[in-house]
Amino acid sequence: MTLVKRSNDLFPAFFDDFMAKNWFASAGINNTMPAVNIKEGTNNFEIELAAPGMDKSDFQIEVEDHYLTISYEKKKHAEDKRPNSEFTQREFSYESFHRSFTLPKTANLEKIKAEYTNGILRLDIDKDEKLISKGKSIKIS
Repeated sequence: MTLVKRSNDLFPAFFDDFMAKNWFASAGINNTMPAVNIKEGTNNFEIELAAPGMDKSDFQIEVEDHYLTISYEKKKHAEDKRPNSEFTQREFSYESFHRSFTLPKTANLEKIKAEYTNGILRLDIDKDEKLISKGKSIKIS
């Protein structure tokens, strides 16, 4: 399983600094990139995504042609609690992220389970029994 990344071999420091900047901060958009652990077992793959303080109903997980996408978007409103007040300006805030992975051909796309517990989104992806190489010993003659 591979993580889809951008390649910036030409000017890595420049692009890292440029891409790390939050260009949308003044617009009230907060894009985060959660950390991910990927494990491969004998019969499955497991993805753990650190996303504390989020609601599981705001996650979206899609698979198309062995391409897995995990995204999250939460719209927050800044509420004014004062009575008889009218807004002259009201700020909206959005939290969002988007992570994509290329799944190997051995991944069974029909058997993907997801759960969100204690700030960790876990995906369990079974391997297709027919595509798992069992291996064999070859006799030398």
